[in-house]
Amino acid sequence: MAAAGTAVRTLVCLFGCVGFSGFVYVFVMDRYSSCFDLKNRWLMVEDLSFFINLGVIATWVFYKESSWIVAAILTVLLTVFASVATCLYIITQFLKLSPEEFSKDPLYFVLVTRNNRDVNGHKKGLSVVTVKVIFSALGCLVLGSFIYLLIVDGSPFHANVFSSCMIGTLLDFYATVAVLSLWVAYKESSWINAFLWILLLVCFGGAPVVLFAASATCFRYNLQQHSQRFVVK
Repeated sequence: MAAAGTAVRTLVCLFGCVGFSGFVYVFVMDRYSSCFDLKNRWLMVEDLSFFINLGVIATWVFYKESSWIVAAILTVLLTVFASVATCLYIITQFLKLSPEEFSKDPLYFVLVTRNNRDVNGHKKGLSVVTVKVIFSALGCLVLGSFIYLLIVDGSPFHANVFSSCMIGTLLDFYATVAVLSLWVAYKESSWINAFLWILLLVCFGGAPVVLFAASATCFRYNLQQHSQRFVVK
């Protein structure tokens, strides 16, 4: 398991570098001016899908952190620095592991929280109802936006859609998708199911992310089970 933890940590570092390259690319090309093009509605939808992915990660951060203030600050950093902040946060969680935890099951200990335990030793976190509402709303939002743009603007595969900001956003977006894919691969017991989910994440972005989060957690467990189910097997 230690080898798996080392491999995941290395991949997360690589994904963070890819996301950072997106920031650098847009800055070099046009100093982010293309990011304010309100006529590029596919860019706006891509941003929406991207922030939904970050919303799923932010949910994990709020579960993981004992302080709501710290979690809120981290969420702001995720919003501003996206995949770079996500990867840095994950790396810091790896660095907090003891040698015993790293050799035993590093991914498990990175994902779960040590804090917020009740008198029985169980972890407290977001209620199942809360997570259901959040993910259902996000899923409807991103699905509706995609359908609307397909009807109004048609296919997104046009040269004018791929501005500097769109290219940089896609780099950042897929760095985040790659991080989420590691979670999917860890959480799914079947490699076939994991591959299908990851394929959906790559092709359709935010909608499959919230669908996976909902189907893998909220709708499989009742209210008496804990939000730890959200992050681990």
